[in-house]
Amino acid sequence: MSHSAPLLIELLTEELPPKSLKRLGLSFSQQIVQKLITDGLAKEDVHYRSFATPRRLAVYIDEVFEKAADLEVKEKLLPVSIGLTLDGKPSGPLLKKLASLNILEFDIDQLERQGEGKNETFFIQLKKKGIQLTAGVQAALDVSIAQLPIAKTMHYQINPGSKDAVDVQFVRPAHRLIALHGDQVVPVHALGLTANRITLGHRFLSQGEIRITDPNSYEKTLKTQGKVIPNFEERLASITSQLQEHANQHQVLMPEALLDEVNALVEWPKVYSCKFEKEFLDVPQECLILTMQTNQKYFALTDPTGKLVNQFLIVSNIETNSPESIISGNERVVRPRLSDAKFFYQQDLKTPLIERFEQLSKVVYHNKLGNQKERINRISLIAQHVSGLLSTHFQDTAQQTSEYNQLCERGAKLMKADLLTDMVGEFPELQGIMGRYYATHDGEHHEVAQACAENYLPRFAGDVLPKSRVGLILALADKLETIVGIWGIGLSPTGEKDPYALRRHALGVCRLIVENNLPIELLPLLEFCLSQFKSDEVKQKASITDILQFLKDRLKSLVKESGSVSYSSEEIEAVLTNVKGRFNEVPQKLQAVHHFQTLPQASILANANKRLNNILKKNASEDVGIVIESVLELSAEKNLFKVLQELEPLLKAAFIQQDFASSLQYLTKVSEPIEAFFNDVMVMDPDLNKRQNRLALLNQLHQQLNQVADLSQLAK
Repeated sequence: MSHSAPLLIELLTEELPPKSLKRLGLSFSQQIVQKLITDGLAKEDVHYRSFATPRRLAVYIDEVFEKAADLEVKEKLLPVSIGLTLDGKPSGPLLKKLASLNILEFDIDQLERQGEGKNETFFIQLKKKGIQLTAGVQAALDVSIAQLPIAKTMHYQINPGSKDAVDVQFVRPAHRLIALHGDQVVPVHALGLTANRITLGHRFLSQGEIRITDPNSYEKTLKTQGKVIPNFEERLASITSQLQEHANQHQVLMPEALLDEVNALVEWPKVYSCKFEKEFLDVPQECLILTMQTNQKYFALTDPTGKLVNQFLIVSNIETNSPESIISGNERVVRPRLSDAKFFYQQDLKTPLIERFEQLSKVVYHNKLGNQKERINRISLIAQHVSGLLSTHFQDTAQQTSEYNQLCERGAKLMKADLLTDMVGEFPELQGIMGRYYATHDGEHHEVAQACAENYLPRFAGDVLPKSRVGLILALADKLETIVGIWGIGLSPTGEKDPYALRRHALGVCRLIVENNLPIELLPLLEFCLSQFKSDEVKQKASITDILQFLKDRLKSLVKESGSVSYSSEEIEAVLTNVKGRFNEVPQKLQAVHHFQTLPQASILANANKRLNNILKKNASEDVGIVIESVLELSAEKNLFKVLQELEPLLKAAFIQQDFASSLQYLTKVSEPIEAFFNDVMVMDPDLNKRQNRLALLNQLHQQLNQVADLSQLAK
């Protein structure tokens, strides 16, 4: 094994895009390390450390060899039919192929043959020399730079105006390149630069060039001489710690995306505390927080109850014992931003939210689906329909049903009206949130105001669900209208393409129904949704059965990932195959089926149901009616009929009470009669009356076996 030493590669640039820095740093390091491993210059489990600052990408690799080990490789040549002439001598193409591998003298018997007939091919064993360090590092650096996840590149020149000028294309202009193997410079090139051991530190806190003697001293040298913390995660930890320290008794709001972006803007982070005037606290705190985070990259503070305070924290790239000018400068900068937020809010309050509803007719939703006002009218009718469907579930009186229908209608008109406000125009992230504030200010019913914010929920996997009844109904109506409408204009998800996030909407529908245990039959509800669209195209293209299956597919992923019990794919298929739209029953049915699997009669019933499916499917053309008891002849079929008659009221009562476990438990009583029936009775009797009567008996059995789940899915 050749001599090994640590390797350091650093690329010093102008300020890199902050939102991409973390990804750039990881990619730069991983690509270099992986290429060195592939070429045999580093071990598979080699330790490395990634660095990324606003002006540098770097990697330290613990052990890199001067030369990769030589390898024995098997080189594929040509098919034997092409490699040999008719008299069995090497052909011209074979000689040419071997010459390209620097093999000029050889014996045909040296070549290995693999395969048979037309597929028989020549191979040769070769000794491949291991790559040298410089060539390997150069190749790794080239690959890493070429594969960096750069959205947009810049064109610039090295040594512009001179005869040595070089045109370069990169994410930002690069100024220096370090490549050290131990204490030796590796003479590689990149982006018009030649590697050496010189770098630069902090723009303001360090002076002049910094000499890196070896890879092991890199981090310490940058910290002490350059005032740079080169490791992204270490710098992030320093920022987080300082923020928490300066928050004192308050809570600091630290979104991960904001932390990463601020971390990508500083090399030597220092946190300072600032203030703004208390009068701005009259503005909804979400507006102030978003203004500080989005426009200024500041960290807002709240009291222990979550209420915003008039203090905020900044992360500066300057460390000083006299930060007064930094603090006052940031306080001066944030004031106009907060003033703008206050102005937008006060202007929006002058126009009641309900007056913006008519203006939604000027906002196009989709050219094939009309404007937002037309869409809201559809959602309103769907919501009122859902409200009526749920009135029994919520045990409403006739008056309560009417009141909730009116609240849903009012909520629908207001739920998207804040899209036309100045505040949401400035900060689209606040849609719904501002609607709640404005509706409350206008004196709207508290459930209507709450629904303005909740109709968007859940926005992503794991998000909270609406807490208000009106918000729940409008969220469900909104998502169903979206799915049916977008599906109807031919934009259903295909592969990875889902431009209208129908998968997310469908998962939201499943969560709203299942987690709130809403007893809704989805098939007729989807048909009602479709009837609200005037477009013939939508009505023709929106296949309700396809949409229901799409929803069931999302439900499948939901039940797989939730709950403490891990359900098998067979159990999930057994339950979902029979679900026609009552999604709220699925969790209880899964629990029941999971327990049913532990019963000794489970396999008998599952296999019997599979056999039933096959018999009934083959004889679907038979005119099967009800069982005529007088036609029953054999004791096995009489006994089966008797047991089914006894079970019917028990199964019906258990199903109505959603006691699915008892339903399946009752079915165990039919396991022995089923076995006896299949052993003693010939279903396809030549006598037409007997045959049809026995098929009717099996059809009755099949219906009872499949009330909770398609047990045939559990057959082994």
